[in-house]
Amino acid sequence: MEEQYISKLHPVVDYGAGVFLLIVAILTILGNSAVLATAVKRSSLLKSPELLTVNLAVADIGMAISMYPLAIASAWNHAWLGGDASCIYYALMGFLFGVCSMTTLCAMAVIRFLATNSSKSNSNKITKNTVCILITFIWLYSLLWAILPLVGWGYYGPEPFGISCTIAWSKFHNSSNGFSFILSMFLLCTVLPALTIVGCYLGIAWKVHKAYQEIQNSDRIPNAARLEKKLTLMAVLISVGFLSSWTPYAAASFWSIFNSSDSLQPIVTLLPCLFAKSSTAYNPFIYYIFSKTFRREIKQLQCGCGWRAHFLGTDSSAENPVLVMWSGRDNGRLSSAAKAENQGGATR
Repeated sequence: MEEQYISKLHPVVDYGAGVFLLIVAILTILGNSAVLATAVKRSSLLKSPELLTVNLAVADIGMAISMYPLAIASAWNHAWLGGDASCIYYALMGFLFGVCSMTTLCAMAVIRFLATNSSKSNSNKITKNTVCILITFIWLYSLLWAILPLVGWGYYGPEPFGISCTIAWSKFHNSSNGFSFILSMFLLCTVLPALTIVGCYLGIAWKVHKAYQEIQNSDRIPNAARLEKKLTLMAVLISVGFLSSWTPYAAASFWSIFNSSDSLQPIVTLLPCLFAKSSTAYNPFIYYIFSKTFRREIKQLQCGCGWRAHFLGTDSSAENPVLVMWSGRDNGRLSSAAKAENQGGATR
């Protein structure tokens, strides 16, 4: 076996990393499966922007199923399994699902921003066909970046600690070809989407703030305003969770570009990698905290109560932030509620 595929970590650390990834894999698969089950049960009521939530869950499950078993087995083996072929496969899957998740979050932010700042009639113009085309573009865009290292622009290789594979960051500081790949990827797959997400949610927060100011003299804040605030907070937490999980890994990776791979201790490069992989498990917990409907769904799944249609008779999506969060359909009610409060205050 090549030395680069032998773990540089203590065996106890390898076993611990394997256990951690096993827990993350279980939480990711169970949690996101529950999200998909909720979407399937109310598929007839599913709004077009909500398909992006489904796409994010699919990407997270895809990463857990295609990558984590190999990583767990390699950690417990104290050496990477499969050599170059499995290393390239693992790195390609990680790059594919990582870019897909980032781009999906960016699309969610843009659509929610447009819906929040548009009238209800304009927000309804975002059809399912439009979102399906957008999702197709996201996957093709992610696949394009993932296969570029296979055709000579960029490289895949093992992590410095030996039991994981990714983009071979350390090979790029002596290669103009590799450096151009890293720079392009950093700008188009990280910086631009991240700035778009931040800008959109700042715009949404300002919109909600202004709406609250319009109704601040009211004794009773409309339910639509409360829901809008909750949806915005949920969306921000999902994006912050993903970005904060991957930021330490990005920092360690960029350090490897300009410095020797031996300049960081193996454990220092392992921890950001594990933290980044944990990002696939966060979203269902956020949904569980903010959505009463999702909590009821989890309890039904736990009790084995089967496929109940307690919200198929009426459109209860207004009280289900898991699947309404991207549609912005409450925006019209928020604006009208604010206007009504202002009119009421004028007549009193």
